[in-house]
Amino acid sequence: MRVNSSQEQWNTPWTRGDMMVAAEAPVTSRVAFIRRTYLHLAGSVLAFTAIMAGLMQLPMIDEIVRSMSSRGVWLVLMLAFMGVAYGADRLARSEASVGLQYAGLGLYILLEAVIFTPMIYFASRFGPENVLLTSAGATGALFAGLTAVVFITKADFSFLRTVLCLASIAAVVGIVASLIFGFSLGIWFSVAMIFLASGYIAYDTSNILHHYRTTQHVAASLALFASVMLLFWYVLRFFMARRD
Repeated sequence: MRVNSSQEQWNTPWTRGDMMVAAEAPVTSRVAFIRRTYLHLAGSVLAFTAIMAGLMQLPMIDEIVRSMSSRGVWLVLMLAFMGVAYGADRLARSEASVGLQYAGLGLYILLEAVIFTPMIYFASRFGPENVLLTSAGATGALFAGLTAVVFITKADFSFLRTVLCLASIAAVVGIVASLIFGFSLGIWFSVAMIFLASGYIAYDTSNILHHYRTTQHVAASLALFASVMLLFWYVLRFFMARRD
């Protein structure tokens, strides 16, 4: 589950060159900011893929996945992920050091790889043929389509913030309840979460155009990466559930 990005830094009336909000910056600065953001997003996806490939080759991967698969351990992992992910997001937004920003992004990528380990393990060994490629392709197509809509319309989707926050809280409550009481959330929960992740992608993309400053490409890429990973998780879960 992704952590909502804070908006507290968006409302500062920056006027100085590279510190301006992207929407008010000169065209060259705005384009450079957007390019850096999406290059960092691509790098994050590649780093995640490389880490996952390495984890799947560990000699003790069977035991690791088995130990992570119990409801109690998964509940602890999910809650720990949410707490550490919040810290990683704060680091990525740090104005004190570029190194801290990259540390936050790197920590979040590593966290996602750990959380994805059981899902990727079962999908690669017991899922339908090419389910990982199919899910990655569907995720990429949805992401590209939503990105194109936001960039073409230039709409500001910041009004979605409250709806996304409330929906995320409801989703977390449902997930925690399912882990405690042992019931299945079902395929329709995955469909609902795909819509939620899509909303986050539209929201984050519009924030890149309208609210992030031109120096916040690391934080912007982390927000997008979190939304893409959330979408990929539930697209993959949807295809796995269809097979079941």
